Formats: sequence, C-alpha cells, structure tokens
Amino acid sequence: MSTRKHLAGLAVVLAALVVVALFLKRSDVYLLTLWAVYLMATMGLNLTAGYAGQMSLGQAAFFGIGAYVAALLLKASWPFLAVLPVAAIVCFVVGIVVGFPALRVQHHYLAFATLGFNVLAFLAMRNEEAITGGTFGISGIPRPTIFGVDLGGHLAYWYWTLGSLVVLGAALWWLLRSPWGRAFTALRDNPIRAESLGINITAYTLLAFAIGAAFAGVAGVYYASLVEFIEPGPFHFSTSLMMLLAVIVGGSGKFYGPALGTAIVILLPEFLRGSSLPWLKFMQVWYLAFFGAAVVALMIWLPGGLLSLRERLHHKGGPQ
Repeated sequence: MSTRKHLAGLAVVLAALVVVALFLKRSDVYLLTLWAVYLMATMGLNLTAGYAGQMSLGQAAFFGIGAYVAALLLKASWPFLAVLPVAAIVCFVVGIVVGFPALRVQHHYLAFATLGFNVLAFLAMRNEEAITGGTFGISGIPRPTIFGVDLGGHLAYWYWTLGSLVVLGAALWWLLRSPWGRAFTALRDNPIRAESLGINITAYTLLAFAIGAAFAGVAGVYYASLVEFIEPGPFHFSTSLMMLLAVIVGGSGKFYGPALGTAIVILLPEFLRGSSLPWLKFMQVWYLAFFGAAVVALMIWLPGGLLSLRERLHHKGGPQ
C-alpha cells in the first residue's frame, strides 16, 4: 500500500472516531478514551516485545508509576503539559535502572524478571500509604486545562486524548523508520548478525525497553486524569498480561497491531457484556468464556495476530 493511500485510510478512521463519539453515550465515550489510553501503553510494549523482541511483563508497573506521578503533581497544581514529560522521564529512568540487570537474561527469563518488578511495584503502591494512599488511593485528580481550554468534559477529554495518541503514534512511526528502529528490528530477527554488523545489543535493547516504559508512563498520566481516582488495583501484573495479550492478538511487531488488539481486549468484552441485541443476550452471562475461547482459537490458527490474516490469505491464494 502506498504512503498516500495509507495516510488517506488513517485519516478516514480518525475522522470516524471524531464523528462517532458525538452520537455515543457518556459511558461509551469513556470506553473509547480508555482504549486510547491503553493503546499508548501497548504501543510502547509493542516496541519492546514486537520490534526489539524482548518479552516484558512489567508494563503495568510503568503505567502505574506514570499515574501516581500525575496524581501527585496534578493535585499539587502542576500544569498537565509539565506533568507529561516528568512522568515520561521518570519511567524512562526507572526503565533503564530495571532493564540494565534484567536484560542480562533473555526471552522467558526476562519475562519472569519484569514480572517480579511488576509485583514489587504493585506492593509498593499498596503499602506506601504516605505517598500512594495505599488501598484508599488518591482521589480528586483534576482533568487538564490547556491554554485556557477546559478539557473536563467527556467529549473534550476524548478529543484531547485522541489527538495526543496521534502525536505519540507519529513519534513512534518516525522512530521505527529511523536507524534506531532498524536496529531494533535487527535485534529481534537475528541478534548475532546484528552484533556482527556493529550494533550494540545491550544498549539498543535497553533503549527499546526504556522508551516502551516512557510510553506507559505517558499513558498513566492520561489514565489518572480520565478516572480522577487511582488505587493499586489497575496496575496489578494481570494488567501487564492483558497488555501483552493485546499486542499478540493484534499482531506483534506490526504498527497497527496494538490498536486492533487493544480494541478487542478493552472494548469487545464490554460490548459482549452490555449488548442489547436479542441474539447476543446470552453473552451477558457467558461473555468471558466466549472471549477466552476466541483468543485461544486465534492463537492456534493465527499465531501472528489478526493483522497476519491478510498475509496468510495471500500466501494461500498464491502459487503453490
């Protein structure tokens, strides 16, 4: 697909998201905004796992760190645009500190190391009540006012989040097409060959891990303002598993994979649970079982994710 057609298709999708929100209920707009927030985090995880080939189960910890940094600073009357880089830098630095020893191991060993970090971060959020409020959490987190424009309304915050998502996506698009991005892909495909070409494997892997953590930190800022109350529950390691599932379901290592996967993981269960269609009434009880079975079936027949379906059909339809 040419770049012009690609951009035209993306513009149509974004325009549809802008217009459709005008006709949705407040709760549906909230879910759309939640999708955009989680997509910010899964884009970062796709960089780490999909492009750099490093399995991470600690993304929810960075998501939580960004949310708590935002909660504390926004309640201290910091401007939203100042909180964003602070949360990103904090998560970037923590990502380097955690990643340097963790990345001495690879693949499933790295997954266990990052899982341990997520559990440790979750326990700190739950038990350090003087800072995080513990299980009581932090409430009264304000939504932003940007250049005098109040973004407290559900539609205004959705449009602000969607615009920010586009900016983050454009930054990631540029990064993946830079020499850094090509180095990340080389690390995933063949680390030995990449090293023979002069690529510093440790440095580039650590960079991918830290940038992915920064994306999660930015997502945490938007999450804190969206829900206006945070407590440790959403940052449990099960959220890291959900984010990884979103990346894999959509298509690991594919730019639009997280967008599709996050929609399935975040929006599809709510649609099945709340559907008023007569032929989907039974989903209000069995939606989790159906969702789980669908994911298992997808991993069996489409291990490359949903975005690999076109390639698979094209391969089957081609010359044998």
